[in-house]
Amino acid sequence: MSTLAVRSILPDGFPRARFDVISFFFTGLTGLSTVLILAILAVIVGNVVLLGWDTLSWRFVTSGTEQDMFDVNKAGVLPMIVGTAARVILMTLFVVPAGVITAIYLTEYASRTSLTTRIIRSAVNNLAGVPSIVFGLFGLGFFISFVGFHADNLLHPNAQNPVWGKPGLLWASMTLAVMTLPVVVVATEESLRAIAPGLREASLALGATRLQTVIKIVLPQALPGILTGGILAISRAAGEVAPILFTGAAYYMANLPHSLADQFMDLGYHVFILSTQSPNIEKTRPILYATVLVLLMLTFALNVIAILVRSKVRRQMRAMQ
Repeated sequence: MSTLAVRSILPDGFPRARFDVISFFFTGLTGLSTVLILAILAVIVGNVVLLGWDTLSWRFVTSGTEQDMFDVNKAGVLPMIVGTAARVILMTLFVVPAGVITAIYLTEYASRTSLTTRIIRSAVNNLAGVPSIVFGLFGLGFFISFVGFHADNLLHPNAQNPVWGKPGLLWASMTLAVMTLPVVVVATEESLRAIAPGLREASLALGATRLQTVIKIVLPQALPGILTGGILAISRAAGEVAPILFTGAAYYMANLPHSLADQFMDLGYHVFILSTQSPNIEKTRPILYATVLVLLMLTFALNVIAILVRSKVRRQMRAMQ
């Protein structure tokens, strides 16, 4: 037995615990990074709450901008809340089915070495790195100028003003759906791959088709992961402003949107307006922070709802096992 081995054993025969300096260093570094991130988050949220809480009121949340959106005693954010919630909900309805279908094709049907699969994966990866302002220009050029223009020619040939060939709630939501599609695709793929191959093989061995296996076996097991992708998409889209600048957001509207073709006011865009277009920045600063606080609360509320739905699905799945 070597001298090092003898020194590493205590007299009673138990191994001596060694102090790993490298492991301790990186563990401490990880903990320090976590604390730093939480501290930054606490400072940001605390600053917004501290400066915006006094202005936040029931009147502020339930009133609109009919009088003066720069007057702290008259301004309200109800149109912005409705517009932000509407575009996020519509975006979720568009992006989740498209992302899930794409992920199912890539995971369950497509060959991993085929040219089509590589093209689709490259497209998804490239979409994830495109700046958000580019998606806004894409929405303007494709959805409004191309799809909306041809829709007006087909559905409203005699209309004096464009119905679909202009910025609206539908085009803004679809632009956000394109932007968040990679998030849903990647999250759904990871969830599908985590399912044991034996479940698929057992279903196919019992005579089920591949489609029946995907619908009745694979998707129910992957549903929590799919909902996680939806939550991540909501988190990213709720505060985005650049994609909706050209596709639907309005500087000012006296009324709420009544159809998918109408423009809408948005909390994130309203924050930009208050911070850059106000005649008196210091006077409107309380409105600015209160609006940011409402946006944070709305984002958290949408995420909490999605998390509760995911938790309920998980409990139901555990009860069925």
